[in-house]
Amino acid sequence: MVTFVDRVTLHLRAGKGGNGCVSVRREKFKPLAGPDGGNGGHGGDIVLVADPQETTLLSYHHSPHRHAGNGGFGMGDHRSGAAGESLELPVPVGTVVKDPDGETLVDLIEPGMRFVVAPGGLGGLGNAALSSPKRKAPGFALLGTPGWEGDVLLELKTVADVALVGYPSAGKSSLIAAISAARPKIADYPFTTLHPNLGVVQAGDVRFTVADVPGLIEGASEGRGLGLEFLRHVERCTALVHVLDCATLEPGRDPLSDLDVILGELAAYPVPEGQKPLLERPQIVVLNKIDVPEAKDLAELVRPDLEARGFRVFEISTVSHEGLRQLSFALGDIVLRHRTEEAGKPAPERIVIRPKGSEKEFSVRVEGGTYGDLYRILGEKPLRWVQQTDFTNDEAVGYLADRLNKLGVEDELFRAGATPGATVVIGEGDGVVFDWDPSLSSTAELITAPRGTDARLDSSGRRTTSERRERYHERMDAKADARAELEAERLAAAQWSEEDDA
Repeated sequence: MVTFVDRVTLHLRAGKGGNGCVSVRREKFKPLAGPDGGNGGHGGDIVLVADPQETTLLSYHHSPHRHAGNGGFGMGDHRSGAAGESLELPVPVGTVVKDPDGETLVDLIEPGMRFVVAPGGLGGLGNAALSSPKRKAPGFALLGTPGWEGDVLLELKTVADVALVGYPSAGKSSLIAAISAARPKIADYPFTTLHPNLGVVQAGDVRFTVADVPGLIEGASEGRGLGLEFLRHVERCTALVHVLDCATLEPGRDPLSDLDVILGELAAYPVPEGQKPLLERPQIVVLNKIDVPEAKDLAELVRPDLEARGFRVFEISTVSHEGLRQLSFALGDIVLRHRTEEAGKPAPERIVIRPKGSEKEFSVRVEGGTYGDLYRILGEKPLRWVQQTDFTNDEAVGYLADRLNKLGVEDELFRAGATPGATVVIGEGDGVVFDWDPSLSSTAELITAPRGTDARLDSSGRRTTSERRERYHERMDAKADARAELEAERLAAAQWSEEDDA
């Protein structure tokens, strides 16, 4: 049965914003007293909170799908919809939040830190909020936008003062059980510890935490065995304790060779930028199992070599508790010294993010296709406006067209070479497809003459004075000919009538 989980993928869906309301106030003797549709409520957010009481991501391993509440719909009489209920997810201190591509979003290293990992959707405006002197009674409202939906990776990195590292079955679990109240599983076979164990140690006036990191083997930094999965739990530790088994019966192993292998794996493991490399941190060597006579002799033999390499060495026995008190106080001194140094450093500058408007709120990308070019509009505003539009309402569609035109979308389409009837898509993927029908105030935008020329000047329809005079004379001559023809017909008709009388 799984009891500890330090990596899990969450499938999140924030709340959807509620739709705005279309309503007209009706009173006695005032059947149409103006719009009074309320706004929709905002969707609920999903927030990650660093909780010191949490020690594992086990609950999210069993239930990875989480969603927040949706916003309520707006109502008449200027009543806004209720906001969706936000969802707070407590996670252990030391949880790193990453996107599916592995990019770090936030590192929750302080208790109480909060991070909105999935913002809720915006509520739509009612027709009362959309009214203006030019649009006194809108017959439409804006729809609510969907909340953020996607996956995030939670990765737990244990926050402890001291890390116990060493080969499998070196006695790390026994050591943490002997110096603290932790009760990890202990057995005499490799890889007994399958997850880090935390214990609290009291050494005089100093209280610190110790992490029992699962056993490392050669090649752990390259993914061999369980080491790579748990080496990240060493990143945040102040000091390292190398637990060496002096009573091992495996051929080819001894405390010095074990230490060299562990040091090589720690040196090969890359720590995040800004953190001190693992081998540059305070290190202590512990020669364990000296309750065995042969182990005691081996510890006395290798101790001078270890001290010559600059290590502080302690000989201990987790069975007889020999040397544990001295080890605890030595670790307490290291932790206290580190805390004093950290307290003396100036507090890190608080990063305040102030959103700034982008220089360009959208872009137009031309994509070739089987049936001609396709013009794709990308940007947060156009996409949000499309999501808020009810395409079954002609007035709402016209409002969207006005907003896009004011944003400069039509001008940018002209610059990209779009012509009336071109296919325009808003958003990635399938998006929303339009057959573009530009709304133009003049035909200047359609002129595509070479630079420095103007086709209107080359094919001007304005006549010169001589052309107008010639045209005038032609009309006068035509009128004179017509009058003469009519006069001839009149004279001929009069002559025929006289002959008939005779």
